[in-house]
Amino acid sequence: MLRVAVPNKGSLSVPAVQMLREAGYQQRSTDRDLVCRDLDNGLEFFYLRPRDIATYVGSGDLDLGITGRDLLIDSGAPAEEILALDFGGSTFRFAARPGTVTSLEDLAGKRIATSYPGLVERYLAEHQVSARVIRLDGAVENAVRLGVADVIADVVSSGATVRQAGLELVGEPILRSEAVLIRRCDAPSNGVISQLVRRLQGVLVARRYVMLAYDVPTDRLEEACRLTPGIESPTVSPLARQGWVAVQAMILRTDLHRVMDELYDLGARAILATDLHACRL
Repeated sequence: MLRVAVPNKGSLSVPAVQMLREAGYQQRSTDRDLVCRDLDNGLEFFYLRPRDIATYVGSGDLDLGITGRDLLIDSGAPAEEILALDFGGSTFRFAARPGTVTSLEDLAGKRIATSYPGLVERYLAEHQVSARVIRLDGAVENAVRLGVADVIADVVSSGATVRQAGLELVGEPILRSEAVLIRRCDAPSNGVISQLVRRLQGVLVARRYVMLAYDVPTDRLEEACRLTPGIESPTVSPLARQGWVAVQAMILRTDLHRVMDELYDLGARAILATDLHACRL
């Protein structure tokens, strides 16, 4: 039975469980459950602290896991990302007092406070910058004000919390993170693993695309198909109405209303959009 780690708490937990449900896997009925067996699909789900998941997967005690890219890198575990899951996005940045650090080179010799020492140390090593990394649990915004550090490295969204602490962002992002599916480095894939990856890929596609159906005059079909090329090609069927055809194609959800407007201006009618729940491409 394939063993899969799922975040038990935090911002990744609910979206991960929801995605697995959409992929057709049984999930726990209450947050108090720490294990759930899906006998029909041959999987056993373990609900763990997100920070521990990469360690369990890297050791081989669990086969797969869902965690943050940031937590994977920070752990240093021998595990690898095999699929980005498009939720739980975050950005990691350096921040310091205005004017004290203006470039990556200025970090040399500085004290850098962070809750992700492994991630920051790896980044500094890749850029050949020597600095002292100080590990702090929880919020690190006050580390500079309290004299513990010269610079912080932390998750940043709008930057408001950083500015409230009297700091400014420095340089380019250290990392853009999101939830990812991981496995042990060099671990062989089997049928159950490949099936899980395909199912999750199907959920991602279903979330990003909608099925668009419309009727269009035959002499406008070529132009309409340029607007809705589909994943491979649109499906075109004749209508009882002379000189008209019915078209179906998948389009990006973000383009939906623009494409519908352009099709209508082109002469298409009965333009309908349908949500996708699952797919295999």
